[in-house]
Amino acid sequence: MVHIISHFLVPLIVAWFFYRSKWKLAFLILIATMVVDADHLLASPIYDPNRCSIGFHPLHTIWAIAVYILMFTIPFYLKSGRLSEAGEKWNFRIQLAGLGLLIHMVLDGLDCLI
Repeated sequence: MVHIISHFLVPLIVAWFFYRSKWKLAFLILIATMVVDADHLLASPIYDPNRCSIGFHPLHTIWAIAVYILMFTIPFYLKSGRLSEAGEKWNFRIQLAGLGLLIHMVLDGLDCLI
């Protein structure tokens, strides 16, 4: 139960402290990344409390995590004023999605340590 609560509480804290002016939008985007757990439907059994998600489910692999890192970091390099207003919005959303996915992976990784 703590694990599930952390998947909502940590994104809320991050949205509030780091994206205060747009915290509601940031929180919604961070929470939307929980759809990454859809890959659990490919496993049998779907839920196993003793299974580590990292490295087991397709969207929880090192290769997927590398993509999430790129989603979070590349927008930092695109913020040099070269983007239109619409581009800036997408840049912000992609960066938040990457951050949400990374937060999710960290929380799942912590679960593997226990």
